[in-house]
Amino acid sequence: MNIKQEILRAFRNHPHEFISGEYISQICNCTRAAVWKHIEELRQEGYEFEAVRKSGYRLVSSPDSLSAEEILSAMHTERIGKNIIAYETVATTQALAHELASKGAPEGTLVVADQQTGGKGRLGRVWNSPKGTGIWMSLVLRPVIPIGRAPQMTLLTAVAMARAIQEFQISVKIKWPNDIFVNGKKVCGILTELHAEADRVNYLIIGIGINVNNQESDFDPALQEVATSLRIALGEPIKRSQFIQVFCRIFEQLYLAYLSEGFGQIKVEWEALSMSLHRRVTVRTLQAELEGEATGLNEEGVLLLRDDEGVMHKVYSADIEYGDT
Repeated sequence: MNIKQEILRAFRNHPHEFISGEYISQICNCTRAAVWKHIEELRQEGYEFEAVRKSGYRLVSSPDSLSAEEILSAMHTERIGKNIIAYETVATTQALAHELASKGAPEGTLVVADQQTGGKGRLGRVWNSPKGTGIWMSLVLRPVIPIGRAPQMTLLTAVAMARAIQEFQISVKIKWPNDIFVNGKKVCGILTELHAEADRVNYLIIGIGINVNNQESDFDPALQEVATSLRIALGEPIKRSQFIQVFCRIFEQLYLAYLSEGFGQIKVEWEALSMSLHRRVTVRTLQAELEGEATGLNEEGVLLLRDDEGVMHKVYSADIEYGDT
C-alpha cells in the first residue's frame, strides 16, 4: 500500500474527524513534509481537505474517482480487489487482465478503467463504455474447479452484482445468462473468458460493464429504450468506488462459499432473481432455434427448456427472446 492509500484509509477510518499530520506521518512511516506533499497531490486530484492549526486535516469530500488509491481506501476484503490496476482510458480491460493473468497476477486482481474504447460483450458485440459514467472492470480468478464448472462463475457473478445493486435500494432481475436488468432495461453485462488446459482451469477473466451514473442523454438514441443506469433508477448519482467496494465484498463472500460448498446456494439465489424462468422463450444457439418454457437451472448451472412436445433441452449458451412480452 502506498502513502496516498494509507492517507486515504486513515481518513476513511476516521470520518468527519481531524487527524494530525504527526499521526499520519507515523502510520505512513514518512515525514510530515511528505504528508503535506501527498495531501496537496490529492487536492489536485479533486479531494477537498480542511486544515486547522493544531488539529490537523479533515477530509471534506472526495471525487468520483476510479483510482486505485480511492478504491482501496475502503476495501474490506481478503482476496478480491486487493490488487487493483486502474487506468483512465484503455481499449479493453479484458485484454489487460488476460496479459496480467498470463504473467502470474494473483487471484483477485482487478483491472479498472474510467473509459474503454473497444469494450465488448458476448459474441463480440460492442459495449459502449463512455468516460466518467460507468464501471468497466475485469477480475482475475484462479478457481480450482473442473473446466465444466467454469460457466457457473458467470451465474455467481450475476448474483453478486444483483446483491450489490440491491444494497443501493434498487430492484434488479437477471436475464440468463449474463445480463442484469433494472426496470426492464439492461444495466450491466458480464463476460467470462477461460484459459485452461485439458483437465484444469488456469485462470478465468470476468469482465463487467455497468452503467452507474449515465443520464438518459448519455445513451445513443437507439439504446435509450433498452438501456438504463443506476443513477436513473435511484434518482441520484452513486460513487463508483463505493460500488466497487460493495461488489468485491459480496463477490468474495459468495466465491469462498462456492469453493467450499458448491453451486447449490448460487443456483437458488439465481433462480429467485431470474427474469427468464417460467416464461415462454425463444432460444437461439449457434446450432438451432428452440421454443418453449425456461424451467430452471440444473445442478451444473445449465438452463433447462421444455419444448411444446414436453422434451427437456439443455441450453449451454444462447440468446433468449421472450414470447410473452
